[in-house]
Amino acid sequence: MTAPRAAFRLLSAACGALALSLMLAGCGTAPGSPGNRTDDDTEDFPAADRPVAAIVSSRWSTEESRDRLREADTVMDKAEITPGMTVADIGAGEGYYTTRLADRVGARGRVLAEDIIPSIHSALAERVTRERLSNVSVRLGEASDPKLPENSFDRIFMVHMYHEIEQPYAFLWRMRPSLKPDGLVVVVDANRPTEQHGTPPNLLRCEFAAVGYSLVEIEPMPRAGGYFATFRVAGPRPEPRDIVPCRLRKPAAKN
Repeated sequence: MTAPRAAFRLLSAACGALALSLMLAGCGTAPGSPGNRTDDDTEDFPAADRPVAAIVSSRWSTEESRDRLREADTVMDKAEITPGMTVADIGAGEGYYTTRLADRVGARGRVLAEDIIPSIHSALAERVTRERLSNVSVRLGEASDPKLPENSFDRIFMVHMYHEIEQPYAFLWRMRPSLKPDGLVVVVDANRPTEQHGTPPNLLRCEFAAVGYSLVEIEPMPRAGGYFATFRVAGPRPEPRDIVPCRLRKPAAKN
């Protein structure tokens, strides 16, 4: 291969990567906006009064087994995902929901897939490129800040990952402006303690309410490994120092 041709291919690859990162409409953020933070300034937010599950794997079951149970289809139906929507997939992992959301929202829709682990982020970006998902953009987030553009999303998906958020009040507070006025946060999680990779529904409801979200619905969903819940913004966003943390109920001591 000649040197000019090799240089051209390198330039083409770089341009393709840049185009992929800019593909989601509205993802650009101005300096100083919530989606443009580079620090992890969480001292103004209360700490979570609960254990935090370790991130042990980006996969909790095979995609084939989840599809046999119609997991993604059922969740997307319940979330009323339709063509043309803009959806964020937070904690996207290997892209099980990302790829299926991309198909559901279609060419007029957009999906922003995000993870905080660089190696997983890179693998997902490679999958998106390999499968030619032109309506998907991949972004690296932060543990306490999803870094999402404001007023951009019809739905934000958080599937089997909420219990891994160490600073839930900071995370939810910074995520809130990214929802459109009628947007919803979709949570799928297991009904068990957070250290066992689940979130008790009452704790989930309390932590969301503390930052100014209201519960729309919650229902059991055994096929997805737990329950399905949706939230919407309700009322003004509290100042970080005014957030009242939820207290985890301790088991009663045995006599």
